[in-house]
Amino acid sequence: MAVLEVHGLHQYFEQGTVNENHALKGIDLSLERGEFVAIIGGNGAGKSTLLNSIAGTLPVSQGQILINGKDVTYQNVAKRAKLIARVFQDPRSGTASLLTIEQNLALAEKRGSWRNFWASGVKRSDRQHFKEKLATLGLGLENRLGAEMGLLSGGQRQAVTLLMATLKEPALLLLDEHTAALDPQTSATVMALTDKMVRAQHTTTLMITHNMASALKYGDRLIMLDHGEIAVDVRGEEKQHLTVEDLLTMFKERSGQEFADDAVLLS
Repeated sequence: MAVLEVHGLHQYFEQGTVNENHALKGIDLSLERGEFVAIIGGNGAGKSTLLNSIAGTLPVSQGQILINGKDVTYQNVAKRAKLIARVFQDPRSGTASLLTIEQNLALAEKRGSWRNFWASGVKRSDRQHFKEKLATLGLGLENRLGAEMGLLSGGQRQAVTLLMATLKEPALLLLDEHTAALDPQTSATVMALTDKMVRAQHTTTLMITHNMASALKYGDRLIMLDHGEIAVDVRGEEKQHLTVEDLLTMFKERSGQEFADDAVLLS
């Protein structure tokens, strides 16, 4: 059984008006367990719209979304929380700045379940578990459990956010251009950590990115969107040997036009 199934997904904005935008045009997509998929495309291609539709933050205009065989098409974000974890572009979005590292991890440990916000403190057994998990990041944060999240650098914070997202091993991990706000060196570090964590847990992952090099280097499969449709879908050995030039040629052959988004080409 596929972890994620998207059938005939259409998304409209301002439907029925002169400003109507048909953002997604019948997307069909399936992700198998443990598959790591990178989605790339220019501005307006539909990347964020697709991710937000799957996450539940954007109501579906038409189509169906299933996770682990369960129809979640009309479920809200809260109801999908047991199945989906998400890491956002802004490192501040996935954590609470005024809480400590261990407090943030304790909240992540309870994702999708009832939380008693009146209960204070972190259990000793949980603290040891968090230290072991943080040690795998190789950033020395296992020795800073009591540090406030707001005092960490953007890269450190995003690394902790990744750990929080995978702590409960979600059915589906959504990465929303999660390295775009970082400098090139930090971005490379976070991407390497991402790959390590996803591989170690065999987490089914959907990553949208503007970075063509990252899309080619990481993941088992690469999907390129164009004006709300899938223009390129490659995986396995075919993807492993692709160069930027190959991908651009493939895009032109299948979409009938040159790829012209400088932000993607120069990233």
